[in-house]
Amino acid sequence: MGLKKNSKGFTLIEVLIALIILAIALLAMASLMAMTTKNNSYGNYITEASTFAQDKLEELRVTRFANLASGADNRVGCTGINFARNWNVVTVQDDDGKPNRRNITITINWNDGRAHSINIFSVFCDKTNL
Repeated sequence: MGLKKNSKGFTLIEVLIALIILAIALLAMASLMAMTTKNNSYGNYITEASTFAQDKLEELRVTRFANLASGADNRVGCTGINFARNWNVVTVQDDDGKPNRRNITITINWNDGRAHSINIFSVFCDKTNL
């Protein structure tokens, strides 16, 4: 009995090659999923940091102009990361030497295995001198 020349089906080598290609593709997908999860977490941290900075900016906005001062505090986000919040208030005087505006820089720092920070800058004017 001889082998048929036009037998149908896959050889063992073809199946092994297909399995190797499939394994490489699945490994690539697994690393892509890990990177996507990491980037998604970073996006959450940026959102929380921006929210903490905006909260402080709104709090300072309702503070009397004469009472604006630098400071620092800490916040813990929903993700459990500790955010250090610093705000720096710099008084700028007009030509007469009277303070007419304050430059405010809010810096949020956090560490999720690597140190990160964002800065928000705003200018508050003394409305009584306008």
